[in-house]
Amino acid sequence: MAVITSTTELTELAAIVSEALEAAGIVATLSGGSAVSAYTDNRYQSEDLDFVTTALLDELKSALEPLGFKHKGSPRLSAFEHPATKWYVEFSPAPLSFGGTYIDASKCVVRSTPSGNLRIISPTHSTMDRLIAAVSWQEAQSLEQALLVSKYQSDNIDWDEIDAWVVAEGIVNEREIVEFYNRVERTRPS
Repeated sequence: MAVITSTTELTELAAIVSEALEAAGIVATLSGGSAVSAYTDNRYQSEDLDFVTTALLDELKSALEPLGFKHKGSPRLSAFEHPATKWYVEFSPAPLSFGGTYIDASKCVVRSTPSGNLRIISPTHSTMDRLIAAVSWQEAQSLEQALLVSKYQSDNIDWDEIDAWVVAEGIVNEREIVEFYNRVERTRPS
């Protein structure tokens, strides 16, 4: 079993958690700011690891307590802390969605790391996740995160999927989307 220490990096910790969950039969997908951290070599530093799952709290406890995690219950009901790391692990209920677009966990990426396999949203989905957050909250930080992912993962992003998604979501003319397309130097879909 992997040992979590104060020097365990975010992606390493995410892989350890992901492996433990998979071993317990739990499908959980890393998303949010922690996915941005993983895809940008920590150019953006998340404060937590966000996993999306259908698992119940008791199932999560059974999988995580052997690693040294304790159920914290805040800032949300499904948060867990580990005494050796600054990051807490938080679980959001499935389904995995970006606006009104739902993604099955089978469409996500399983990245091999030295600490084990990590189930994570794709770079395309990470960009979508941060863009919908930018539009919904009208905040610059999520837009900057989308730009970071698009910069560091440009060869791994399905731009056609993003184009179709912004149209389907009805956000193609939102200020944050216009800025995103201008800054990545791509033609915005119509």
